[in-house]
Amino acid sequence: MFMPETILGAILTMILMLVAMKFHQHRTFHKGSMGLVILFDLAMPFYLYMNRDWKERLIDGGEIFSFLIWMHLGLVLTLYALYFMQVMAGIKLAKTGEGREDHKVQGRGIVLARLTMIATGALLYEPADVGESSL
Repeated sequence: MFMPETILGAILTMILMLVAMKFHQHRTFHKGSMGLVILFDLAMPFYLYMNRDWKERLIDGGEIFSFLIWMHLGLVLTLYALYFMQVMAGIKLAKTGEGREDHKVQGRGIVLARLTMIATGALLYEPADVGESSL
């Protein structure tokens, strides 16, 4: 089964995120891994913009009115907001030792939002035309 590099990358970084959450007591590993996942998620829209024909799909194809597109965009923005709050809670936790429960609950929200975002992204994937079948 073919899986595009964007979905594969998202799944692999999801696995990394879950491992980093499991080993949160190893702070250097946890912070580094979570930072890489956040950077991956911040870079993905730029990668997609540079490698996909958005005008053709969204404007010419009329998908700009698709509920799935808007739901995916809302999840991306929600995830970015959760990342911001998570980083702030993590900094507070590192400095004062307070806010562990907030950091933990936000982490669960990030996992849920990210899983849903990956699923909607996979549903939005359109393979490139590979030509007519030779049958």
